[in-house]
Amino acid sequence: MELCVISSTTTINPFHSCLTRSLGSRLFQSNGLFLSRGSVLRFDGRLKKPIKPLEISCASKKFGGGGVRQLEASPAVEESVKEDRLPADLQVTETKAPNSSVKLSVEVPAIVCEDCYQRVLTEFMKLSKVPGFRPKTRVPENIIVGFVGRQYVLRATVESILKRTLPHAMESVTGKALKDSIQIISSFPDMEKAYSQLKTLSYEVVVDVVPELKWNPENGYKDMKVVVELGDEIDAKKACERQLRQKYKSLGALKIVTERGLQVGDFAVIDISATTVDEDGTTGQAIPDAESKGFHFDTEEGNRLLPGFLDSILGIRVGESKSFALVFPESWKQENLRGQRAQFTVDCKELFYRDLPTLDDSLADKLLPGCTTLKEVEETLIKRCQEMEEEAKEQATDNAILEQIRKMVEVEIPQSLFEEQGRQFYGARLLEIQASGNMKLTEEQLASLSSQKAVNEFLETQRESITNIIKQNLAVGDIFKRENLEFSTDELLKEVENSITEFKKHKQEYDEERVKDQVQEILEGAKVLEWLKERAEIQYITR
Repeated sequence: MELCVISSTTTINPFHSCLTRSLGSRLFQSNGLFLSRGSVLRFDGRLKKPIKPLEISCASKKFGGGGVRQLEASPAVEESVKEDRLPADLQVTETKAPNSSVKLSVEVPAIVCEDCYQRVLTEFMKLSKVPGFRPKTRVPENIIVGFVGRQYVLRATVESILKRTLPHAMESVTGKALKDSIQIISSFPDMEKAYSQLKTLSYEVVVDVVPELKWNPENGYKDMKVVVELGDEIDAKKACERQLRQKYKSLGALKIVTERGLQVGDFAVIDISATTVDEDGTTGQAIPDAESKGFHFDTEEGNRLLPGFLDSILGIRVGESKSFALVFPESWKQENLRGQRAQFTVDCKELFYRDLPTLDDSLADKLLPGCTTLKEVEETLIKRCQEMEEEAKEQATDNAILEQIRKMVEVEIPQSLFEEQGRQFYGARLLEIQASGNMKLTEEQLASLSSQKAVNEFLETQRESITNIIKQNLAVGDIFKRENLEFSTDELLKEVENSITEFKKHKQEYDEERVKDQVQEILEGAKVLEWLKERAEIQYITR
């Protein structure tokens, strides 16, 4: 049996976000060649799409968009273009390329190039008003070329050749090419030069194809043993105690401490600075992530900070400074600080104690509106915390299962798929920032954060996380297909209706087909996780 241990603090779960959708699209256009609606072909570059701001519908709290179920191959160009028969066959050589892609080397016969050239001349004749000739009449070749400009005719001919021949060249990958993944890697100026000299054209195309998954071990997902590590922060009883204590503290008044130093229970305003300490004991670089000015430090929450920090500053008075060394634990959230020895300096700016009222039934309504006794407050809070604990436990279980099946699959991720998913995640993150209420982005800030540079930086820094989520989703989709899982039409229609209702409620635009696709991803994910849970041996441990 496969063994996996995962902590409840794992947060990446592609199915536990809300439904996402695009607010619209823009295209980065240069002298590109339009191949299909919504896509612009770039030479020496992939089909480019800027970041699309996403909005979230909370119609589904358990599973949400961002999946990659829709990997069915689709035509790279309009079907109508394919109906344009060529006067001769192309010579196409197919070569396997990295990242689930294929390189096509295309040689276009002279007769095909000539046919494209004549069509270009005909179009220019229709659109141009050549002095001495009636509109739409036949104009001698040398005159129309001279009137339009030889360079413009040359460029238009090369574009025409590409536009007409590319659909035919792509026929060898029909059924497996991914939409919007075409990349002509030949230089356009080089193609212009070659055609002008030889009257033939050769070019190379790279296209992403549907990735092939390999399970290791084969069918290992059917017999999993999963150990889910749960943190005590989700324990209902402890969470209830924390919430009650926080509500109680909020009723007290902060009063200045004058004749003593810091004690547990106090509230302090402190400045923190930190530097690394090298092996020889010398001071190294500053640690920006560990520094803060005017930090509000609640000593009752001291156990959530670096171990030893609270003990090191107990007794400090206002105006005093303390310096001490600590080591970041191996479990520290910032990987670059794990195991790092650091020298801290803390300056105490202000110090307060809480003057708390007597905790009795008279505070019940203030602690929790509607309650009349402390017992009722506690019972209500424990019920809420139990529900939250169950949700957190279920979330941790799903994360553990998804993480384990991710490790079981070997697959090359197509670059176009990586970029598309990364843009979706980035757009969702921008929305979270706006929706949180902590930060309202201006139009200028949003435009800056939506720039290609900002998106590319996000894709690079989050490459591993994005890749892992894609692998999880590909694994889920493969299991759904392998095990012939299904959901009812009624389930689909009901969830689609709920999602659309949410969009309308918040006066948001939506694409019904996109909503339907994402709901299908949600339902597929739910069915797969349900199926896996029924067959997995799951053990819970508390750290």
